[in-house]
Amino acid sequence: MKKKLFYYLFAVLCTATLFTSCSDDDNKNSELPGIIDNEIVGNYKGSMNVFYELETGDVPVAENMLQKITIKRTSDTAVGLELKNFVITIGAENVTIGDLAVKNCPVVIDNNNYSFSGNENLSLVVGECAVSVSGVVSGSNLNLTIKVDVNGGTMKVRVEYVGTKLAGSESSEAKISSFIFDRNVAEVDSLVLGEPVIDENAKTITFVVADTAKAEHLRILVPTIALSNEKAVVSPESGTVQDFNSPVQYTVTAEDGTTVTYTASISFKELALDFENWIQDKTYGYYTPAGSYASTNGGSSIVYSSLEGIAKDNPDVVVPPYCVTYNTEDVKQGQRAACLQTVSLAHAKADLKKYGGWMGAIMANMAPNITAGSLFSGKFELNAAKPLKSTKFGIACISKPLKFSGWYKYTPGEVYYDKDYKVVEGAVDECDIYAILYEAKDKDSNDITLDGETVNTSDAIVMRAGIKSGVATNGWVHFDLDFSEVNGKTYNASTEYKIAFICTSSKKGDAYEGAPNSTLMLDDLKLSLIHI
Repeated sequence: MKKKLFYYLFAVLCTATLFTSCSDDDNKNSELPGIIDNEIVGNYKGSMNVFYELETGDVPVAENMLQKITIKRTSDTAVGLELKNFVITIGAENVTIGDLAVKNCPVVIDNNNYSFSGNENLSLVVGECAVSVSGVVSGSNLNLTIKVDVNGGTMKVRVEYVGTKLAGSESSEAKISSFIFDRNVAEVDSLVLGEPVIDENAKTITFVVADTAKAEHLRILVPTIALSNEKAVVSPESGTVQDFNSPVQYTVTAEDGTTVTYTASISFKELALDFENWIQDKTYGYYTPAGSYASTNGGSSIVYSSLEGIAKDNPDVVVPPYCVTYNTEDVKQGQRAACLQTVSLAHAKADLKKYGGWMGAIMANMAPNITAGSLFSGKFELNAAKPLKSTKFGIACISKPLKFSGWYKYTPGEVYYDKDYKVVEGAVDECDIYAILYEAKDKDSNDITLDGETVNTSDAIVMRAGIKSGVATNGWVHFDLDFSEVNGKTYNASTEYKIAFICTSSKKGDAYEGAPNSTLMLDDLKLSLIHI
């Protein structure tokens, strides 16, 4: 009897314990929606470190990058995470990967710590990616690890993030209210004419400098910058000497971690380009004419720098020449002329795949087989997802264009290839030289900047001047082209415009077609403007 009583009491005790345990789990689960809403959900501001994960060890990519991360409740037991504008570095170029969003991360309670993890397959710029996140929220602090496996592990990236939850009252305002050059700060600032123009929609700052401004003057300009919110910060800081021979980016970070990037550049320096002064890129070493000019060198630089590293250990690797260079032997006037050349990257891509490992394979897949030498007024901003959008044509123009003139010399290459690097029998390469004036704003006052996808089709173009034929020449040829109104439009002095000239060694270079070694020489280009 006593024995039966013992077993009975033991069973009751076990049952009670079981129900108590279940009750605790139920309580925790019932608490989760409130915990998620009150303790986890919100915006976090902090810094992140980015690493490439290699078999030989981690390779740091970026350190202490300011980043805002958003956590949302996606169910009663799970959260979702958003990281906008995720950027990694290939070579020395920042490449925007895109927005990372993992929607289902179940939450686990561990005392006062709340952990979550989840996975998502995303299509990003670099390819198909398996993204995993794991994080812990403790109080107002977030510790987070994000792993990105690209194309089945051909590239692995890890992000370590530490942030603090925002109260919600922090300002998101990140705006430059004033950008001036004060000659009392730097005498050379007096070469800036008028007040810089801040285009808030386009996030650009443009200014005009005197024709007498030289490259050495533009290296030591000192802008004074004011922000609309005193709790925001700007980098580079106000009063910092900058080299404006090329566009300068200013990043404004709001109190809540929101970032806005402005691009400051010279809208007009001079209307004549004699190709005597060239600026060397600080990272890759290629040259660009001094002023608001750019070329396809910016797109080739990452591939070329990788090949140079490979060639040190592999003598059979040949690094192709940059598409745009200056020439001192074959000139029409002065000491230098521009040389634009169509280059085959087919062998370079093969070498990258053979010797460059997983990184080389990625770059080889991104690079075209044929790259035309193109020189234009504007800027180059790498867009790995849509390469043609990397070319940003045009600078502000306050006068009506009359003529586009200069000297050129053209020799087409012997063999013409299509984009798949197949020979096109009977095709002969041609160059192209033209200039356009186009409207700088749409009907809603949004900024318009034509690129490689839109420069030949946009109805924003108002005037155009271009050579009729780009066939081979017998020596140097002078062109003197009149601007004509197009698209049924008429020049209006009260309208904002941008002007651009585009010169290329292969007319169909935008379709990645052309003949390697096609060579276009340019000298003494001039845009003649009249005032209305």
